[in-house]
Amino acid sequence: MSDMNGLNGANGANDDGQDDVFGEAPFVDEELDHDRLEEELREATAILDPVPAELRRIAIEAYALHDLDARIAELTFDSLVDAIPVRGAVDVPRMLTFHSGGLTVDVEVTADGLLGQLLPPQSAAIEVLHGPRATAVLTADDMGRFSCDAPPTGPFALRLRTGGESVVTEWLRA
Repeated sequence: MSDMNGLNGANGANDDGQDDVFGEAPFVDEELDHDRLEEELREATAILDPVPAELRRIAIEAYALHDLDARIAELTFDSLVDAIPVRGAVDVPRMLTFHSGGLTVDVEVTADGLLGQLLPPQSAAIEVLHGPRATAVLTADDMGRFSCDAPPTGPFALRLRTGGESVVTEWLRA
């Protein structure tokens, strides 16, 4: 009595290899193309449930700080908040000052780009971050001066590599 209505065993397959319930061949895992299935699932997810732009932006900014051994340079002066307005002055540059230990970073942000200096003066490699990748790689000279022709847009931070240490400024909106 192993045959119940043409079905053989508990899996629902009859003797000719067909699945009587759906009229198809039984599922065999070796035939499945896992890479193709993953690709189709990614495409469906991208269409039906895409990652919100704000979440993607936050994730990119968080990844940019993956350099955990870096010291954070704290913003101590921002001319948008701390400066006394000057009557008649238009299109004034934004002045920023960051401190981390004995290092001070002064930055002037204009429509033409960035201009800055490290104090005490020292050479350094500087990256302007807009996400996980640097959009500009700069070099501070022996006097600690650096400049960038492209003004930052959106959130940005600076990563400085001086000698053996790494310093990352707080993120700011341009």
